[in-house]
Amino acid sequence: MNIRGHLKTILHHKKLVMQGCFRVGLYKQGILHDLSKFSPTEFIPGCRYFQGNMSPNNAERKAKGYSSAWLHHKGRNKHHLEYWIDYSAEHAGLTGMRMPDCYVVEMFIDRMAASKTYLKDKYCDASPWEYYEKGKNNHILHPECRELLETLLTKLRDDGEEAVFVYIRNEVLSKKHKKS
Repeated sequence: MNIRGHLKTILHHKKLVMQGCFRVGLYKQGILHDLSKFSPTEFIPGCRYFQGNMSPNNAERKAKGYSSAWLHHKGRNKHHLEYWIDYSAEHAGLTGMRMPDCYVVEMFIDRMAASKTYLKDKYCDASPWEYYEKGKNNHILHPECRELLETLLTKLRDDGEEAVFVYIRNEVLSKKHKKS
C-alpha cells in the first residue's frame, strides 16, 4: 500500500487538469475533475496497485483480471468515453454516444495531464497522441467525438500547447460553435 505515492500522483494529475480546464474556461469541470478517485472504491485499490509510472488500474486489471476502481470511475466521470457507451437505437450492439464538446475537451486535457504525470521529464507534446494511437482502434467512440479528440491531439503534437488551448477557446467552446 503506497498511500502517499498514490495521493501525490492523483493530486498532481488533478492540479494539471484543473489548470488546463481553467485555461479554456471550464472552471467547474476543472474543480470537480476526478473527485471519485477519493472514494474508498477507487482510492484503496489505487494505493494497493500504485506503480508511479502508470495507472494503478492497469496493475489491478493485470492482477485480478478486471479493475474495480476503473469500473467505478468510468461510470461517474463524463470526460471518459466509456461513460457514453450505450446500446444503439439504430443497430444491434453497443455504440459511442455523442459527448458534449466540453467533456471531449476535458478528456483531451485529462490525457495530456496523465501523460505529463506518468512520463514526467520524458513528456513531449506528441506523447498524448502516441498513447492514443496505440489503443484508438479499441475505443467505442462517436465519430464526431473521435474527430474532435484527434484534432486536439494532433494540434497539440504539431502546434504546441498554447495553440491548442487558443483553438479550444476560440473554435471549440465559443458560443457560436458550442454543442452541449
